[in-house]
Amino acid sequence: MATKTQEVEQKGGQSRHRSLGLSDEQALRIYEVMRLARAIDERMWLINRQGRAPFVISCQGQEGAQVGVAAALKPGYDWVAPYYRDAGVVLWFGMTARDQMLSFFARREDPNSGGRQMPGHFGSRRLHIITTGSPVGAQLPHAAGIALAFKQRKEDGVAAVFFGEGSSSQGDAHEAMNFAGIHKLGVIFVCENNGYAISVPQSQQVAVQNLADRAAGYGFPGMVVDGNDVLACYEVAKQAVERARRGDGPMLIEAKTYRLTAHSSDDDDRRYRQAEEVALWRQKDPIQRYAKYLRESGSLTDAAEQEITERISQQVDEATEYAEEAPDPTPDDLARFVYKQEPRF
Repeated sequence: MATKTQEVEQKGGQSRHRSLGLSDEQALRIYEVMRLARAIDERMWLINRQGRAPFVISCQGQEGAQVGVAAALKPGYDWVAPYYRDAGVVLWFGMTARDQMLSFFARREDPNSGGRQMPGHFGSRRLHIITTGSPVGAQLPHAAGIALAFKQRKEDGVAAVFFGEGSSSQGDAHEAMNFAGIHKLGVIFVCENNGYAISVPQSQQVAVQNLADRAAGYGFPGMVVDGNDVLACYEVAKQAVERARRGDGPMLIEAKTYRLTAHSSDDDDRRYRQAEEVALWRQKDPIQRYAKYLRESGSLTDAAEQEITERISQQVDEATEYAEEAPDPTPDDLARFVYKQEPRF
């Protein structure tokens, strides 16, 4: 296992994104998707607290890890298996603010599940997003299976699977990594380590300081990266993607980050973490950190910032208005995609 954080921080200076092969336009798109994910999330919390929708599970604080890794993949060719916080991942792969809001309100047009699933259960065959299941960690074997299919077809596609450190304690994680290591599958295992498995801190969840250390036991590299540094995440993911496309097998990326909200709208995080801890991590906000870098590098001007802000505000407003007025599922929708033909009772 190697640590990438300090190395990435020290090189590249004010043109780090260019040294990584990213144009100014691409660097700004990364910023806009991060901000869009945050804006949608903040709107959802507002609506939830007004009693207009029942549940939110947040991406706030983890956008850098999500978008940084997703930006190294090829949407429409590679596949992603997200977990329930991965709004940044699915937005990069083509979902829209409207899609997110339709899911949030559980409307019939929800492209993820037609209003059947709770928010955060993403899925789109068209966009190459594996449907999220509620059992924790179940997406890891699915990603390994997709990578196996790529290998059997002699294609160089990559499957990236995202999960929290709590999921790493599930048997699914061991089985997926062990299988992927044996068969040298093109899987990138991305652990968004936010320090808490709901209310359980990492110190009570695992006996190692770095989850990336576990990769050695499966026969492939593990890398720790600063999950609040989007460019560091992009660089490590780019290396992992190149490795996978060459047929050299998987990599485990541990992105150390933090969720800035409670686990969900049904959680009271004041019961298990201190306000001072949250405030400290807010100073490391990946969006503000990246914005500072972009301004210092000359890539983000005041005019560009204003355009991005207006564009995001318009998308979120229109998505909210549309979803609130959209129809609910009907009783006839209940068995859709469950039975090939409705049973006769």
